[in-house]
Amino acid sequence: MANEVKSYSEVARALEARGQDPSGLFPFGGRPPLPEYLRQLWDRRHFIWYDSRRRAATQNTRNILGNLWLVIRPMMDAAFYYLIFAVLLEVDRGIENFPAFLVIGILMFQATSSAFSSGANTMRGAKSMLRAFSFPRAAIPISNVLQSGLTAVITTAAMCVAIMLVPPHALPQVTWPLLIPIFLMHLLVNLGITFITARIGFHFPDMTNLMSIISRMLRYGSGVMFPIERFVSDPTIREIVMLNPLFRVIDMSRTVLIDGAVPDMKSWLILGAWAVLLPLGGFIFFWRGEESYGRELR
Repeated sequence: MANEVKSYSEVARALEARGQDPSGLFPFGGRPPLPEYLRQLWDRRHFIWYDSRRRAATQNTRNILGNLWLVIRPMMDAAFYYLIFAVLLEVDRGIENFPAFLVIGILMFQATSSAFSSGANTMRGAKSMLRAFSFPRAAIPISNVLQSGLTAVITTAAMCVAIMLVPPHALPQVTWPLLIPIFLMHLLVNLGITFITARIGFHFPDMTNLMSIISRMLRYGSGVMFPIERFVSDPTIREIVMLNPLFRVIDMSRTVLIDGAVPDMKSWLILGAWAVLLPLGGFIFFWRGEESYGRELR
């Protein structure tokens, strides 16, 4: 039969002519049906988890301070932005606990910034694996996001310790456990972003440079270092900015950790919608390009 047929459709017709059912077959290296694709991903769940844990544990092993950089780097960023925005520009006026306000914004932003910047290089960085093995390619961005999530657990714990130690001290309150569902929804948002940027970055390497610009725009458009409501007076523009999922993550985290209050229902609904729709849409978008990821890279 191998000498008689050249394509999947011809193979299917040949099998049907012999009274066999070809419905369970799909082209090798092609895009399996979505249920089969999900099953393949589930079968590889242990490998995905092991790979993400291994890379999270070894990502800074070449540095003398190792994984301490997961804490040192964002704290140095926060100190720098405190100098600029509090000491020089004095935007901290009217904010009771600006150090905590800034630390939460910086650390929450970094996880999403990483999803943009590293997501665009995710598939090209794994080109040797793509050429050597046949597996559902979605395993790569999922593993990357899980790695980021594992490191974010460390930085989030360090963030909580930092806001307790730095005056005027944000002490633990009964609302602090609400940070867990916010963290998980944030992780899902980052997963959706990574799916989208991984496919686009695979076909358009120049997207890496564009992602850095988008990340910079998000930094200043999500209330990371200053309160949006103080500098955006137009109500329409303010509402558009507040639909940004990263703004909601940061704002809700500050509400829970600094104010000791429960975020309003609108915030939960907006972030929840992003946490469902973005990874779902991103996954479908990524899956539809499955056939192209195994082709020879330029």
